[in-house]
Amino acid sequence: MRFNLPRPRQLARNLREVAQRRPETTGEYLETHPEEWRRIAEVDPHDAADILEALGSEAAVDFIGGLSEEQAARILEEMHDGAAAELLQLLPREQAAALVGSMDADEAVDILNKLDEEELPTLVDQLDPAAADEINRLLAYPRDTAGGLMTTDVASLPLGLTAGEAIEALRRMQETLDDLSYVYVVDDQEKLKGVVSFRELVFARPGTGLDQAMVPNPVKVPADTDREVVSDLIQRYNLFALPVVDEVERLLGIVTVDEALEAIQEEASEDMAVMVGAGSEETVRTAVSESITKRLPWIVVNLVLATIVAFTIERQKDVFEEFVVLAALMPVVALLGGNGGAQSLAVVIRSMAINQVPSQMVPKVLLREARIGVSIGVAIALLSGAMAFVISGADGGVAAVMAIAVFANLSIATFAGAGIPILLRRLGLDPALASNIFLTFVTDMVGFAGFLLIATMLL
Repeated sequence: MRFNLPRPRQLARNLREVAQRRPETTGEYLETHPEEWRRIAEVDPHDAADILEALGSEAAVDFIGGLSEEQAARILEEMHDGAAAELLQLLPREQAAALVGSMDADEAVDILNKLDEEELPTLVDQLDPAAADEINRLLAYPRDTAGGLMTTDVASLPLGLTAGEAIEALRRMQETLDDLSYVYVVDDQEKLKGVVSFRELVFARPGTGLDQAMVPNPVKVPADTDREVVSDLIQRYNLFALPVVDEVERLLGIVTVDEALEAIQEEASEDMAVMVGAGSEETVRTAVSESITKRLPWIVVNLVLATIVAFTIERQKDVFEEFVVLAALMPVVALLGGNGGAQSLAVVIRSMAINQVPSQMVPKVLLREARIGVSIGVAIALLSGAMAFVISGADGGVAAVMAIAVFANLSIATFAGAGIPILLRRLGLDPALASNIFLTFVTDMVGFAGFLLIATMLL
């Protein structure tokens, strides 16, 4: 295998693309060109991480082992947390601990949270005391809170400095801190008093005190704040970072915009998973037995609800014997209702995820979706009635049944798609919790049983 562009960055991209299609070929190339692998790891850890994930954890162990601790740690930070945790478990414990100790504490905690509960303490115990204390402190916060998202690498300065003294202090910090966009001002007790951007600090007169240059009382959150609230505040105020404080407003760390973006993406993926009854924490790396345990109960619920629908249909089987065409039309009614309900469900859950459906908005949201359902129901009912008229050989009764059933199912399904997640939230449950399963039950009941009931009454 040859690459015409030998520059490390371009080579890394070529290898990443090949690795996704032919991982064995990529592995063989890197084994015979170890120097190029080291150059890729140094220049482009992002693509190096993608290559290792494509090769698989067992193959990745050998390639990680040939790098320096700093290079290997940077690559692990760029890998998906689950993949990085799986790789750490395959490494010798001393080597794994050394790599964790070389990472930023917040990045290390994200990966450590994916380890087995029995493996986590053993690995943390191998760290030096200072790193172990910081990691244990961050592990104490739930992952979906500001404390679980924050980094403790913060540019903070005491209140009494001048702008000139602050710039000199930041020069000394720049080797250890990656983010100097904001400088936080604290008092003698480490309580957050203000924030000043690096740009404002540079343009301030050297003798200006920080208390004059800073913005007092900045937007901040307690450590136990939910990640949705954190993300919403960062978006609302266009922040690069959001400070996190304890109960007496001591500065603990910051949540960066990158962490907030990852939190939003994770929240969305979790909502999609639980909406169909899968575990919110489940990934393709989750153990098979754990996935079965998470999914099976909701499939059983689905079976029970489907049995109710089947029993209802069976009780009205006589109508099929007289009007065979109904058997062909009935699934269409359920399908249309399912699509309409799914559209409403997706809109409402997305809006709830970004806090756009407060309690006082619920009646307005339900009325809006009801109006949409009725309007679409009328339009599709006319079209489906005409379709049924043609298929049934110009039978006006069958066409009327089809039109009424489609109108009823679309109207009810659209309203249900909005109402189910709102009801679940009112009950104190996750709004996305298996909403799709309950919506399917509603659309099937109206689409199948309702269709037959209407047919029994009109034909």
